[in-house]
Amino acid sequence: MPERRNDSRPESKERRHFPRPPLWLNLALLIIALATFAYARHHRNVVQEKSAILFRPSASSPAELNRLRAELSEMDVSEEQLGKELAGRMKFLEQVRTEQFYIAIDSTRQKFYLRFGDEVARETDVKIGPPATIKGSGTKQWTFAPLKGALNVRSKEIGSSWQIPEWVYSMNKQPIPNERPFVADGLGKYVIYLPNGYVIHSPPSPDSPLRGPKPGSFMVPEADLAAIWPRITATTRVYVF
Repeated sequence: MPERRNDSRPESKERRHFPRPPLWLNLALLIIALATFAYARHHRNVVQEKSAILFRPSASSPAELNRLRAELSEMDVSEEQLGKELAGRMKFLEQVRTEQFYIAIDSTRQKFYLRFGDEVARETDVKIGPPATIKGSGTKQWTFAPLKGALNVRSKEIGSSWQIPEWVYSMNKQPIPNERPFVADGLGKYVIYLPNGYVIHSPPSPDSPLRGPKPGSFMVPEADLAAIWPRITATTRVYVF
């Protein structure tokens, strides 16, 4: 009888061969990747050059200013937006050299400061109302854009009644009543009015249909606004960056 072979090796499976991408496609992808990297590096260098005068890092510079410069370098913004960011920070730096009280709001860190020159007199968290476009009935709509830059306090109120605006009902998907009610502390017990309808306010009362910060505006704990209230006047500057 012929000798039977005992071959324990598994049967080889047929390998699948995928077509290799053409050389031109590999080159195109490489060029796109290099161009993207080069643009990002160029954008970072442009920001650093534009902010070098304002935020020149040195051993004697405050760490906060160096941090602001680093944040600018990381921002993915257009030239127009970059100009606004730089302008807001420039005015803030000018105020640091003065000897008067002012408000600074750091949108990135969500911090609220009452400062005197380069000293921090009060620091607390701030909740920033997200930007929104609220559509009402028909063609009515209300747009609340993000606020950045330097501005003056217009006025302030404590313990006032707030007539609920139409946009609050539209935001809450509720019908607008014929007689819109007034609610005590509806926007908050402490309200600092800024230009163009923006405000800094304490939390609204439980009776208010507004929950949280007004869109595009800033909500600060009531105790903190109460503490700084005597220092806020019509000449107080506010810097949002």
